[in-house]
Parts: sequence; C-alpha cells; structure tokens
Amino acid sequence: MVVVVEDDPGYLRALVLTIENSDLDVEVVEATNGVDGLLEIGRVQPSLIVLDYTLPDLNAPQVLQRLLEPGRKLDAEIIVVTGGMPQAATAQLRDMGVKVIVNKSEGMPAVVEAMRQALKRRKVA
Repeated sequence: MVVVVEDDPGYLRALVLTIENSDLDVEVVEATNGVDGLLEIGRVQPSLIVLDYTLPDLNAPQVLQRLLEPGRKLDAEIIVVTGGMPQAATAQLRDMGVKVIVNKSEGMPAVVEAMRQALKRRKVA
C-alpha cells in the first residue's frame, strides 16, 4: 500500500498513472493535502509514503513531525518529492528519517525507481 500526498492535481494524476502502469505491484491511495495525508496514512498503514514537500496546509517536515509524535508508530519508507525547497530542509528531512528526496525535474521514472528501491529495502529489512 502506498499513500501519495500531492496537491498539484495534474502531477498527482500523472504520477498515479505512472505508478499503475509500472511493474510495481502496489495499491495507491491519494491525498491532496497534509491533513488528508495524515488521515489516509493512519487509515491504511502504508509501507511507503510519497510526500510532496510543499502542500497547501502543512509542509513535509510538519507532516512527518505529526507522524513521529510519541505514541505513534510509523512503519513506512518515506520519499519526499519536491519542485524545490530550502537548503536546510534536506538536513531536517534526513534527521527525521527520510532516505530519499526526488526533485520533480528528474521526472516520473525517477520517482518510480525511488519507490522500487524503497520497497526492496522493506523486503530485505
């Protein structure tokens, strides 16, 4: 199960289609803002979260802070997708456990490949 949190409807649609047409055997749940993303993540307990850095209500670090609150259990790989973010954000996200940050300019195949690697890591773990 994968939760994709992305506020750009065109990018979200294209990404979901790319994932569905890839060889990744995953079910995709979509959310268009941070609060809905948190609700979906809590509801479906995904193994992978693809999180846009900039959302209309919360940014990626704010979503992650809520997911990492004491008493909550986050058992998912997180990939942050961004069109650009502050330099300090990279270190902050890494400190929060994000292993992969993909720039949207790298294209959809880069996101799918990052997902493939993340799912592989989960199988090994």
